[in-house]
Amino acid sequence: MPSGHPCEAVTIRYMTGDVRHCTFSARLDCHYLVSAPPALDPGTPLVVTLHGFAQTPEMMLPLTRNLFGADAVIASLAGPNQFFLNDQTSNIGYGWNTTRHAASGIRLHHDMLLHVLNEAGREYGIPPERRFVAGFSQPVSLNYRFAATHTAAVRGVLAICGGLPGDWETGPYQPVTAAVLHIARRADQFYPPEVTEQYPERLRLRVKDQEFHLIDGGHRIPSAGHAIVGNWLSRVLG
Repeated sequence: MPSGHPCEAVTIRYMTGDVRHCTFSARLDCHYLVSAPPALDPGTPLVVTLHGFAQTPEMMLPLTRNLFGADAVIASLAGPNQFFLNDQTSNIGYGWNTTRHAASGIRLHHDMLLHVLNEAGREYGIPPERRFVAGFSQPVSLNYRFAATHTAAVRGVLAICGGLPGDWETGPYQPVTAAVLHIARRADQFYPPEVTEQYPERLRLRVKDQEFHLIDGGHRIPSAGHAIVGNWLSRVLG
């Protein structure tokens, strides 16, 4: 085997011989949508928003606009993994990561977020202290990992109907300097109250500025969430 070859031997054996697990990197075209107000001012925030599993950036963009209002620049990022939603239509959904090769998916998520934050931030002249990342459902835990790894990248993190990283207490994370707003829902079948009610204490381990809301409703972005987000945004940006 050539020196440095990224293949590792595995214990599975077939009649044809040993099987090796090999890894290589390939170029991936990533996509995002941007919506900006007609005029920007020194207080304009940038929000990079991530949709839930099997959703699209087209779905997430207006939902995020409703939360943050007309004055924000919104960049809605598409998950890197696309698939047909069923075998009856050609409708496409996107996802962010799975438990298999999770470290690669986490690294890709970090790279994608950094690229969009920096590219859109430069384009619209918005510095890191006015940049935010938002996520619904699946990408919430990924965004927490991002904020606890790239601590100077964003001013705030909005998490809606999602979870904390499984290794939040034990992982190689830094204290989170970003402000965190987590919105959970009482009828969420994926993240029920008996789980989410523990989040404030768990978040406190790494997050100094955190705000937690448990509101009525199921696993969806709250249509009336703009009041919660608006008050939080005003406080964080001063």
